[in-house]
Amino acid sequence: MRVHGYRFFFYSNEGSEPPHVHVEHSGMTAKFWLSPVKLATRSAFGERESRRLERVIERDEVRILEAWHEYFDR
Repeated sequence: MRVHGYRFFFYSNEGSEPPHVHVEHSGMTAKFWLSPVKLATRSAFGERESRRLERVIERDEVRILEAWHEYFDR
């Protein structure tokens, strides 16, 4: 998924972890837990930008969770 130049993605070897999504932009990355959405790792993104990304993920959380389960629950 791409939103405003940010790439939202999963790593295929992380299916044993709770559902989460990675976000990448301009060489910076962050990891967010899903349900509830929360920053999982310290991020190179600033606090304001991280909160903005949380809102984007919350808005599309159902779709992201569906994609997670479709991919990892095969």
